[in-house]
Amino acid sequence: MKTPKPELETFAAKWDARYPMIARSWRANWTRVIPMFGLPEDIRRAVYTTNAIESLNMSLRKIIKCRSSFPSEEAAFKLLYLALQNAAKKWTMPIPNWSCAMNQFAILYDGRLPMMGDNSLTQFS
Repeated sequence: MKTPKPELETFAAKWDARYPMIARSWRANWTRVIPMFGLPEDIRRAVYTTNAIESLNMSLRKIIKCRSSFPSEEAAFKLLYLALQNAAKKWTMPIPNWSCAMNQFAILYDGRLPMMGDNSLTQFS
């Protein structure tokens, strides 16, 4: 495991009194934290907050939790697909810097992102 950079220690010195769990959590999970910093700034700006992701995960867990079992794996996937469709209807605000982030994803993962009809990478189709 790589050792946390001095910047983390500077952060900890400033914020540990008020938020002691942040630096402790980052140190404990450093190998999972550092890949985020390897991404281009445009991507980091678009994904730095997890509120939308946590909200979506909560919606999906709620759908799955209400059912004790599924007749097949395909049935579970169909239910999750429908839940995602319903969740998408509630999304009204675009993700900040999404276009820049998608351009960076297209560069990093060449050929792995579906292009929209007009060859643009946009948040909404």
